[in-house]
Amino acid sequence: MPLEQVVLASGNAGKLREFSHLLEPLHIRARSQAEFGVQPVEETGRTFIENALLKARAASAASGRPALGDDSGLVVDALDGAPGIYSSRFAGPEATDADNNRRLLERLEGLPMDRRGAHFHCCLVLLKTPDDPAPLIATGSWHGRILEQPRGDQGFGYDPLFLDPKLGVSAAELGMAEKSRISHRGKALSALIEQIKKGG
Repeated sequence: MPLEQVVLASGNAGKLREFSHLLEPLHIRARSQAEFGVQPVEETGRTFIENALLKARAASAASGRPALGDDSGLVVDALDGAPGIYSSRFAGPEATDADNNRRLLERLEGLPMDRRGAHFHCCLVLLKTPDDPAPLIATGSWHGRILEQPRGDQGFGYDPLFLDPKLGVSAAELGMAEKSRISHRGKALSALIEQIKKGG
């Protein structure tokens, strides 16, 4: 049976926009788990893959549909990999994007650009059913540096502080199409789509 829609195991509106854009060419509709009354699952995993699997399993079980779990975050070299899996709550459980960005800048204050290396990491897990024994798993990374102040008003999360050195722009200065082509999420989804096409 062709995959016509997936439940995105996230309440993040920015992620839903990105996935909808990326899946559109495959005629797969991404639907928010909020449409099905799915409550966010507690992210108790210690890795991106564990958390993505937890989210996908909960969304599939509650909706009765295939689910796509995404766990992604920012890995900063000078912070020994932090905020990592805690990226969305770096400044606390109820932190906003602005709170997290402010905390990141505080932690890196005074560091020169050559010591501000970082990368975004994304892990995607696609489950056809809650008990799918062979989920499709794909990852992607996007390497760059952390700026000293925000730039741009596109995107979400840490995008205004993440500089792509090759392009010389922040992730928040990129349009959706360009970001989808080079981002960690875009790369992970491209790898996942290849598996879907092969009938994985």
